[in-house]
Amino acid sequence: MSLASKLIAHLPYLRRYARALTGSQGHGDALVAATLEAIIVDRSIMPADVLPRLGLYRVFQTVQAASAVAEPPPAAPQPVAALSPAATPIAVAAARLAAMTPLSRQALLLGAMEGFTNEDIGFLLDRTAVQVLALVDEAMAEIARQTAARVLIIEDEPIIAMDIEAIVGDLGHGVTGIATTHDEAMAMFHAETPGLVLADIQLADASSGIDAVRHILAEKAVPVIFITAFPERLLTGERPEPTFLISKPFQTATVQAAIAQALFFNSTESLHS
Repeated sequence: MSLASKLIAHLPYLRRYARALTGSQGHGDALVAATLEAIIVDRSIMPADVLPRLGLYRVFQTVQAASAVAEPPPAAPQPVAALSPAATPIAVAAARLAAMTPLSRQALLLGAMEGFTNEDIGFLLDRTAVQVLALVDEAMAEIARQTAARVLIIEDEPIIAMDIEAIVGDLGHGVTGIATTHDEAMAMFHAETPGLVLADIQLADASSGIDAVRHILAEKAVPVIFITAFPERLLTGERPEPTFLISKPFQTATVQAAIAQALFFNSTESLHS
């Protein structure tokens, strides 16, 4: 099997990780493209003694680190609390990123969202498994201190909705409502504007969570996370994709990480057509 054949199945998920890490589909996809270009130029940079997926992410981490070093250092940011209500999401994210160790966010996402073991994450970040655990704890604590929101849940399966509501509450956020249809979602959105939306794709009356999110974003920019059993419908690469996408069945830590990261970036780059 060719190297391309071994890697192609992992690219949608590397793109998901890159978008979640950078808070931008464009920036994330550019890093993935640079990763593939680096492999094409010199295939020896792909580790030979690990699984292709782990090797691919390792090359991405190298490219991402080199990109970060190449960028000019930002001006000293304002404290988050000092930013005006009109501050852009990029300004908010920059202020938060400046106060947080980038490796901690990478460790959090590689484990909670991408499903790597602590040993694998240690390989990707050149850290021990014990150091990885400390990085994840640092990331969750820092993001929890800096973010709080009211959350609209769009989910038609009661047990899953209850699980998500419990996760949201454990993170210190409140829930504006749980909608099971497109119309309920819009009614709840108009009753109280949420700071975050968690949405399934298929809803109770055969209506679409994608349509509900599009209609919400047409009225107000809010961060969105899709939680779905059909991630392939949103990972096509043929149109704007959600920055944050979780597959069902999900782990609690995955949802926690996505919520923290979405609020961290105040990400609204989701399904704009």
